[in-house]
Amino acid sequence: MEKKAIYAVILCAILAGNNGLLIKSMNSMSTGGIAWFRTGIPVLFLIPFLIKDKEFHFRGNTKKMFLASFINAIRMYLYLLAFIYTSIGNAVVLFYTYPLFVTAIEYLFFKQKLQKAQTGFLVLAFIGIVITYLGKPFSFASNDFIGMLSAIGASIGYAVTVILFKSETPNYSKNQLIFYQNLIGALVFVPFLAFLPDVELPQIGVGILYGLLIGIVVFKLFFYGLKELTAATATTLMYLEVVSAIVLGYFVLDEKLSWNILAGGSLILISSFFISKLNRKKVQESLSTSAS
Repeated sequence: MEKKAIYAVILCAILAGNNGLLIKSMNSMSTGGIAWFRTGIPVLFLIPFLIKDKEFHFRGNTKKMFLASFINAIRMYLYLLAFIYTSIGNAVVLFYTYPLFVTAIEYLFFKQKLQKAQTGFLVLAFIGIVITYLGKPFSFASNDFIGMLSAIGASIGYAVTVILFKSETPNYSKNQLIFYQNLIGALVFVPFLAFLPDVELPQIGVGILYGLLIGIVVFKLFFYGLKELTAATATTLMYLEVVSAIVLGYFVLDEKLSWNILAGGSLILISSFFISKLNRKKVQESLSTSAS
């Protein structure tokens, strides 16, 4: 069962690498409009299945799930801004700092001990972020600055939702988890649908595809894996999304890979990977101790 979960997360990561291409292809649509397709389509798609399976009787901590859904709506908007304003490489590398923020949040709010190695990797990741941004102006007039800052904001938001959703996965089905994840965003971004008459029909089709592929298929695969794996293991496997996204950006959009993106991105990804590995080891040791 664990092997199937690993394969599911790997496929999830590869498909998720299409995020940037799909977002950039909807260039005549507002950010809020794209956000609605990303959140609203999954909600509409899942309603008949929830009714059929009698899963509208939610259990568990509904307040926590609504909070996670609200944070996810903010995270989604920042995530889209990141891909719209900067390159796919910049956006995806900085977004993948979220395992670092998971560690920081657990330390600050859940009083988990921070090992020396974790502290070192956090510092290394910060250096990587600085290197990634070398040569770019620190100004809100700079598209790269807005995009990269949005990517870090989206990373923090995602770290929070991973922790919240992981704590409630035993209480909900995959459909319920995806429904909750997108619900607040689907409601908040409804006003942006007023601008759809100005959008070309093919882009609306891309928006629907985006919502189904990324909002349904990708997250079904991820939540399937998350139920069988630890959050640290699932997030570690998701690093394949970075490779997939950068390769697609390079070959399809002809995006250039500068030395600072490669160097800084490598430091960020190495730090995030090893922090995830250390977190996984801590979980395993904790389980062993409780079992004995």
